[in-house]
Order: sequence, then C-alpha cells, then structure tokens
Amino acid sequence: MEIIKSIVHWLSYAYYLYVFGYASLFKVFQKTSMIQSMHSLGFNKFWTIGIGLGELIGVLLLLGGLYNPQFKNLAVLLLFPFAVGAFTAHMAHQEYHHFYNSLIMCFLSIILLATDKTFKIIL
Repeated sequence: MEIIKSIVHWLSYAYYLYVFGYASLFKVFQKTSMIQSMHSLGFNKFWTIGIGLGELIGVLLLLGGLYNPQFKNLAVLLLFPFAVGAFTAHMAHQEYHHFYNSLIMCFLSIILLATDKTFKIIL
C-alpha cells in the first residue's frame, strides 16, 4: 500500500509541476494565445503577468521541494488558490473545454498534501 501511495504522490507531483510550469511560463513570457485567453476572462496584461509570477514562484518552490519537503507543501498551499481561481473563472465564462486541467489541479493539491509523509493538519 505504501508503494502505491508513493507512486500516486510522485505522478501527481509530476503532472502538477508540468501544468503549473507551462501555464506560468506562458503568462510571464506573454504567449499570445495565453494573453488572449486571460483577456477574455477579464484580466489585462498586468494581472496576467502577476498571476504568472505567482504561479512561477510556486513552481520554483515545487522544484525546491525535491530537496526540502516543506517547500513542496508550501508550494501546493500557494498554488491551490490559483487552481480554484482558474476553475471558477473557466466555469463562470462557460469555457468547459479549459476547466479540466484546473479541476484536476484542485484534486491533485489535496492528493499531494494527503499523500505527503511530512504534511499534517492538526485541529
């Protein structure tokens, strides 16, 4: 069971890193299709780059999490609101073909924290 949990964790981590990695870089480096998509959601260039920088900080923390697990957990906690915001924005604008990745990122955030050996919530 522990092996399955570890496999699920690292596959989730890889996909999480991939999706947020390309999304943040497309926003920061102002790829035309990303800028147009964000503009259609109501975000101007300033906010698009700001969101991209926030996501890029999360991606860098994810990469740092390979060496220090606390960075990975901090990155997931930082990126979770971006995933929820993306899901909400795509659903509100009825862009159903774009909401899948953001929905998956919402679930993967929870999976990554739940399967991490060093993360605990004490109530």
